[in-house]
Amino acid sequence: MAEGSVQVTHTGTSRWRRRTAVYGTVTEALAAAADGDILVLGPGTYRENLVIEQSVTVRGPEEKEGSARIAPADGVPLTVRGSAIVQRLRIEGQDIAAPAVLIENSTPELAELLVRTSSASGIEVRGGARPTVRRCAVSNATGTGISVLDSAGGLFEECEITESGQTGISVRGPAHLRLERCRVRRGQGAGLAVVGADSAVDAVDCDIHDIKGAGVRLAERATAHLTDCRVSATTGDGVTLESEAVLTLTDSEIHDIPENALDLRSRSVLTLVRSTVRRFGRNGVSVWDPGTHVDAHHTRIHESTGDYPAVWVSDGATTVLESCTVDHVPDALFVLDAGSRADVVDSEIEHVRGSAISVSDGATARVDATRMHRVGTGAWFRDRGSGGTVTGCTIDQATTGVIVSKDADPAVEDCVITAPAEAGFYVSARGKGTFTRCRVTGSRGYGFHIIDGCRSELIRCRTERCARGGYVFSEKSPVLTDCHSDEAVAPGESVTPEPVAPPVTQVKATAKAKQPPAAADPATAAPAEEPAASRPSDEVLAELESLVGLDSVKQEVKALIDMIEVGRRRQAAGLKAASVRRHLVFTGSPGTGKTTVARLYGEILHSLGVLERGHLVEVSRVDLVGEHIGSTAIRTQEAFDRSRGGVLFIDEAYALSPEDAGRDFGKEAIDTLVKLMEDHREAVVVIVAGYTAEMERFLAVNPGVASRFSRTITFGDYNAEELLSIVRQQAGDQEYALGEGAEEALLKHFTDLPKGPTFGNGRTARQTFEAMVERHAGRVAQLSDPSTEDLTLLYPEDLPGH
Repeated sequence: MAEGSVQVTHTGTSRWRRRTAVYGTVTEALAAAADGDILVLGPGTYRENLVIEQSVTVRGPEEKEGSARIAPADGVPLTVRGSAIVQRLRIEGQDIAAPAVLIENSTPELAELLVRTSSASGIEVRGGARPTVRRCAVSNATGTGISVLDSAGGLFEECEITESGQTGISVRGPAHLRLERCRVRRGQGAGLAVVGADSAVDAVDCDIHDIKGAGVRLAERATAHLTDCRVSATTGDGVTLESEAVLTLTDSEIHDIPENALDLRSRSVLTLVRSTVRRFGRNGVSVWDPGTHVDAHHTRIHESTGDYPAVWVSDGATTVLESCTVDHVPDALFVLDAGSRADVVDSEIEHVRGSAISVSDGATARVDATRMHRVGTGAWFRDRGSGGTVTGCTIDQATTGVIVSKDADPAVEDCVITAPAEAGFYVSARGKGTFTRCRVTGSRGYGFHIIDGCRSELIRCRTERCARGGYVFSEKSPVLTDCHSDEAVAPGESVTPEPVAPPVTQVKATAKAKQPPAAADPATAAPAEEPAASRPSDEVLAELESLVGLDSVKQEVKALIDMIEVGRRRQAAGLKAASVRRHLVFTGSPGTGKTTVARLYGEILHSLGVLERGHLVEVSRVDLVGEHIGSTAIRTQEAFDRSRGGVLFIDEAYALSPEDAGRDFGKEAIDTLVKLMEDHREAVVVIVAGYTAEMERFLAVNPGVASRFSRTITFGDYNAEELLSIVRQQAGDQEYALGEGAEEALLKHFTDLPKGPTFGNGRTARQTFEAMVERHAGRVAQLSDPSTEDLTLLYPEDLPGH
């Protein structure tokens, strides 16, 4: 029974037939009404299931919007099957198996409805209906907000779904819907879902926000055009397309998405025009599968909040970026897998921590007239079958401009690289590449750095003001034709002047090897690069034995050397030799002689014929870990290459695996090192060193590293007597002597020193001696005619603090 009343104005073709009547229920009023009649519901609750089949107007009271409530116990509260006008009603449904408002086979107009329900759907349009719905609000805690299906369609203007237990707006084919200035909030599953062949949505100035799931989902050959729309604050992808769906986004914005902003699969097609994609946790645009394609024009993708590439193209998908901007992201564009292709034309890529463009696993990229600024790597062609073209591009302030590795073979033409930190062009691991009319200016490292015998081809290239060398090649050089440099020698020529040098301005033959200037990098300094002096093992062992203290270390090293020597002799006798891994872990505090022992160990292995050179290359984290993905592998490879035939000594190796690693490139250094140690196990001895506790954690965290080392040698702290011996030894080497009471004072000084984690051991002893020499000089300088004894003796008063 209704709690209100319904006033019906009956109309006819003549004024004299117009009359007004009042009914107790809406059902009674509708039974009496004819087309053209107006029904005005008074305030109250109507527990009825209304079915409107006439072309009538049904409205609630004007003075209090929404005070006429249609709220039956079950079933569909409001069904419209005629071309009616329905206004200012509050609809409340309780049946989870039925919609709150059902529109069938008609073209009604609905306005200012407030649908507060727990139903299958708030408003359902089906059976070919084409309603016009304006300024309606739907809250449905259990089901869909608006559902359009079964060849239906219509226009929804300024409508709002404030809550939905399922999809906010669902369109299932064949169905067509137009949305203007609509809002979807607090949906579940998707904000807007369009599914099925011949289903289509046109949306203008719409907003989809706060969705538990995807913002927009298209599937099964559905299509949509979104203009001036916004999708934000989802828990899933911003927009997802699959199964040949087609979407056009124009002047729209996708932002604050924790997953992929736009994700496409299964032959879907996306067109982006003048749109913005920002603040996404995974990929800004993710494109998968053969036939899947993205066309982006005048679009900006920026401000990634995660660690993933802004644009990901794989599994045979294709993408075009034309006049686009990609900035402030970890990596800009990754193209992977055979058949995958990306075309980047007249675009800007800047402020990228890793790679601007990465091409791998047989993919292809065409990069034309694109500007890259402040990136880690401009373009990286990673492996066999990966290639394409880079034409007319500029790369400014990159770590490395272009990298080619592992049999990749791109063509790079008319490109300018300015101010790279490491190299303009870097080719390694059988990489190839043809570089035509390319220029590198102001490199803090190299211009063209080509190693591992890579057979690249350089045609009419030029380098200017490259700090470590314009053209630096390994033994099997690339082919140069008419290349130029501002260096004192021709591109590719040896650092050592040849008797007859080719002209600086033109080289047409295969270039010779060139080594980087030794003084440019501490890690490449001459003492670390030159082969160790060839000394008999007995002489080197005698030097090891002469070191102060380190008794257990000497025993460990000698035992290992004995194993290697006996194994060598057994092999010479035709016997099996025990496998001895020569890589070592040194643990202990600073200043305990780890570097010295490593140097002597290399010399001994050289004297035994185990190592070709026996030299020592000492590095730390800063020498191995780069600023972006890939540069770490390059630095680690370079350090390993410098160590061939000798010892690679990694101090504070635990810093490569920090406890709070997160997005740390130290793991990349470790992975690269482990592989190199396996691939070149006879060429280099690797020693990792650091504090005892930290190295134990490092080896526990990285079992792959631990398995590569034969043993751990612990360097204990020096006691006071051993520190005194070091000072005594230093004094003798520098032609000083310890005067009366100096030894006792030193012994007390070393005994009293705190032995915490920062204690310098031998370094402390040397620093103490240097401080004594300095104070001695200050004291003796005051004497007018010092004797030889005055000039050589150190006394207790020369000790700091005395």
